[in-house]
Amino acid sequence: MAFDLWAPRAERVSILANGRRTALDPVGDGWWSPRDNVQWSADVDYGYLLDGDTTPLPDPRSRRQPAGVHGLSRSFDAARYQWRDASWQGRELAGSTIYELHIGSFTPEGTLDSAIGRLDHLTMLGIDFVEVLPVNGFNGTHNWGYDGVLWYTVHEGYGGPAAYQRFVDACHERGLGVIQDVVYNHLGPSGNYLPRFGPYLDDQSSNTWGTTVNLAEPEVREYIIGNALMWMTDYHVDGLRLDAVHALVDASEKHILQELAERTSELSRQLGRPLTLIAESDLNNPKLITPIADGGYGLTAQWSDDYHHCAHVALTGETSGYYADFDSLEALAKTMTRGFFHDGTYSSFRGRSHGVPIDTGTVPTWRLVTFTQDHDQIGNRATGDRLTATLDVDQLAIAAVLTLLGPFTPMLFMGEEWGATTPWQFFTSHPEPELGLATARGRIAEFEKMGWDADSVPDPQDQATFTRSKLDWSELDEPAHARLFALYGDLIALRRSIPGLTDPSFASVTCAFDEAARWFRIDRPGVSVAINFSATERDVPAPAGAVILATSGTPVRVGSLVRLAAHSAAVLRA
Repeated sequence: MAFDLWAPRAERVSILANGRRTALDPVGDGWWSPRDNVQWSADVDYGYLLDGDTTPLPDPRSRRQPAGVHGLSRSFDAARYQWRDASWQGRELAGSTIYELHIGSFTPEGTLDSAIGRLDHLTMLGIDFVEVLPVNGFNGTHNWGYDGVLWYTVHEGYGGPAAYQRFVDACHERGLGVIQDVVYNHLGPSGNYLPRFGPYLDDQSSNTWGTTVNLAEPEVREYIIGNALMWMTDYHVDGLRLDAVHALVDASEKHILQELAERTSELSRQLGRPLTLIAESDLNNPKLITPIADGGYGLTAQWSDDYHHCAHVALTGETSGYYADFDSLEALAKTMTRGFFHDGTYSSFRGRSHGVPIDTGTVPTWRLVTFTQDHDQIGNRATGDRLTATLDVDQLAIAAVLTLLGPFTPMLFMGEEWGATTPWQFFTSHPEPELGLATARGRIAEFEKMGWDADSVPDPQDQATFTRSKLDWSELDEPAHARLFALYGDLIALRRSIPGLTDPSFASVTCAFDEAARWFRIDRPGVSVAINFSATERDVPAPAGAVILATSGTPVRVGSLVRLAAHSAAVLRA
């Protein structure tokens, strides 16, 4: 029944639907069902009254919240949409390039429909997957999305669930897969009524963002898995990015990640198209991406923050906070050839050994998603500054080469492809002033730990902070930005045309470097990528072969060396 409710903590339950109140009867295992027939149809405004409540609460499985997360829910019939993607066969992650975007700041309008108008830009670039930051319901008008409290909704400010269907359909029409970012490790601080209904949270456990989700409760596990399957069925998405899975505390015999992988695999067989699960994890543990048959959880891929840290230090020289351990090209070489830098080594930032080695003989390189910029590594800086704030165009070109021609699955952050100068700052719109103040203070404390200037932190609650973070698409008309955009397109095309660049074997990746001279070389089957991080011209040992791409200047052969201009890279056919 559409209006059935799991509320084991309630003694009395009724539903207020279109102004009419109807009692619910207990039907076992904490579930309640309407006593009389409540006519279900699209666009019914409703809420639940628990025990002696006079104010109805939104449905934990609400699909729409037109009046915000504290208001009435509105029913939504996902089957009403006439999909045009019947010929869509899906897309495999292997060999693909991902583009991460935030709906609210991707376009001036900040809606799903306006984002559709920019999809041709992504196809021109050569993108394969669009990864969308969380779109579920949160309190306020704008937010990163990680303060969601109603996981089954699509934020009304973005256009609601019908607009989301149109967006996915438009992506598929252009050959773009869609990966939706979902958050199952915590709930936001405002509008979270789930504990009123049942034991959704474990009050004895907490993480960085709040009380831990109660994965010991079977109905809570099904609430999560049901949500994941909803995105892939009702909304036709091609995969999920699972936020901070290290914060999922699960002592069950079968970890929820494995259960989710199994259910997703079964759905993939039913739908006849590939479905992807990508984990964000702070654990550096390949168990996440190890097949279930071999004792792992069976996820498709996971992020490698170690790659970002190595690349960031090599490009910028910044070594404060968690960057300290990555201050060498040797660290970059290890990460390129072994996936993780911390694979059981000592982490000075954590004050302990960290990570587990990857079995490079069995795990393919594409199971690691890597980037030089993403929403966290930009937005969680004090001023939300992109690499553009400290690097020139030539250095930004090196960053592009590192990620797009590296051995892993590359991910770009919106605007990176043209060197966007707009920051991407941490923005919130909490209606509760005290919550906004507490959020700002918490971030200042984090920045002080990193050694950053806390006095420069913009107010997350200031509308200007959000406005500053929107992309300025007019920058693409400027020569320097257009040049960088063209390079990104060329690199993605090169990655597709040279098989050695997407060879999935770790054994196919070797690196050479000179710490003092600041040059670095990645060798793949049939191709070498030479990089000069130095501010002066460098001669780099390189195999014989023609230069097929150069980011700056004209590389010159000097015997067994190739002479690279300052801050430049070259691709050579070996």
